[in-house]
Amino acid sequence: MNMESKERPIHLPVLPQEVRENSQATPGQIWVDGTAGGGGHTADLLNAVSPSGYVIAIDRDPAACQKLKTRFAGQPVTVINDSYHNLPLHLDQIAEELGRPKPLLVDGILLDLGLSSDQLADRERGFSFQSDGPLDLRYNPNQGESAADLLRYIGEEDLANIIYQFGEERFSRRIARRIVEQRKITPIENAKQLADLIHRSVPGRIHGRVDSATRTFQALRIAVNHELEIVEKALRELPQSLNGGGRFLVISFHSLEDRLVKHAFREHELLEVLTKKPIEASPDEERRNPRSRSAKLRCGKRK
Repeated sequence: MNMESKERPIHLPVLPQEVRENSQATPGQIWVDGTAGGGGHTADLLNAVSPSGYVIAIDRDPAACQKLKTRFAGQPVTVINDSYHNLPLHLDQIAEELGRPKPLLVDGILLDLGLSSDQLADRERGFSFQSDGPLDLRYNPNQGESAADLLRYIGEEDLANIIYQFGEERFSRRIARRIVEQRKITPIENAKQLADLIHRSVPGRIHGRVDSATRTFQALRIAVNHELEIVEKALRELPQSLNGGGRFLVISFHSLEDRLVKHAFREHELLEVLTKKPIEASPDEERRNPRSRSAKLRCGKRK
């Protein structure tokens, strides 16, 4: 079955070949793409489980979900606008739609925890450093407070802790101090304002291959989306939704997430670790898709 996009996203899925090889998805299975984004992995999984299988595509971003519904209209894909850690709450309804017995268990779950290129390109979201739109950083703009809202009131020490803990930024206190000083004059409301302030606050705009604003933006995004809490909950609870032998694949993009995945896979009583070391992108993929450079894939299997 050819799953050509009806509304082609700009985002390229990372580690596609490695996901195909390690998922071992076969016709008739039910798979979950828990962070569906532009639908690249969803399409690959659908090809693998067709003609009699099914894919559940989940994403917190309502704009991404609308595109997914268009892309996979008329195909055996259910699109859910929610966080992947809430998958168990939806399985009974999906079982009814498929005429399957409850509780419904799935044959595999894939989580690609990275930020989508489509989100970076949306100037109204503030993910790109050059965006002059609102500094939002939420995956779902209808839930919770934006990064701009957070920066209006958070204390300097708490902000420094967020930037240090979630961004692993060694200049966290200097950046937090400058943000608090700046907001006394004018609030920080767009991404470019914040990036320019960070560039003025730390020595050298580029650290290696990484823009010096990257870690602070990562920290704020993690904070407003409660990302690490959600990852921890998912790693703890989602294995219970797998059939025996079902695969659990997680792609992470920074050390905080990768450590959580590594330890959860080792310690979970229901999981057998399939990857002693994380799988990384090939040099060829890194050239084609630079954001794959930091991607790490870990795989487990329900006992």
